[in-house]
Amino acid sequence: MELRQLRTFSKVAHIMNFTKAAAELKYAQSSVTAHVKALEPELNVALFERLGGQVRLTNAGRQLLPYADRVLDMVDEAGRVVTESEDLAGTLSIGT
Repeated sequence: MELRQLRTFSKVAHIMNFTKAAAELKYAQSSVTAHVKALEPELNVALFERLGGQVRLTNAGRQLLPYADRVLDMVDEAGRVVTESEDLAGTLSIGT
C-alpha cells in the first residue's frame, strides 16, 4: 500500500469521479485507475462499484476511507512538524 494510492483512493472517494479526481491530483485518468486497481488486489477487496459512468464506494471502501484520511493527515502533519523544526530562530549578530 503506497501513499499515492491512498491519496488517490481518498480523492476519488470524496469526489466520486475518477476523471475529476485525476484533474485535481494532476494525474492522467489512467493513472488514477491504475492506483485504485493496484490497491484493490493488495487489500483483496473491491473499493468502488463502477456502474456505467457512476462510481460508488463498496462497504470495504467506506471502511477504508476514514483510515486513509487519517494516515494522509498524519503524513501531512509529520511533514509540517519536520519543516517547522528546521527553521532557525533567534538573533544573529555579525561583526566586521
